[in-house]
Amino acid sequence: MDVITHAEKQKLQERLDALLANRSVISERIAEARALGDLKENAEYHSAREQQGMEEAEIKRLQERLASAHVVDETKTAQGVVFIGSLVKLREEDDDEVETYRLVGEASGSDDPEVIEVTATSPMGEALMKARVGEIIRVNAPRGVKCFEVVEVS
Repeated sequence: MDVITHAEKQKLQERLDALLANRSVISERIAEARALGDLKENAEYHSAREQQGMEEAEIKRLQERLASAHVVDETKTAQGVVFIGSLVKLREEDDDEVETYRLVGEASGSDDPEVIEVTATSPMGEALMKARVGEIIRVNAPRGVKCFEVVEVS
């Protein structure tokens, strides 16, 4: 089961709606290319068919994901405990700099340079899940184990 925030579900639904709306456009492209004649050497036709295949696969993936996703009610999570949607301030051991992370179900590609998105299935995300303020978490990173102190959870 995929655990996501309401905002993540909304983004997935918007992407799905855009792909569904684009179906007719691609069908028209295919019909126009087919009308040009010989399909063996028709690059426009093959390009449109390839795009149609990729978008249909993405539609199926998004529909399955939305059907099986569990949306977290962020208002009902325990205060001070990290869960999906939490904004967490961490200080790496032996470092005074505090960095801000957001635990998400799926990376959204947010443009906020101040917040680092961490997926719940990543090593950092797994270590953060259910952590509390003041705890030291251990993250099995590719370059060895790193330890972080949970400074703040909101």
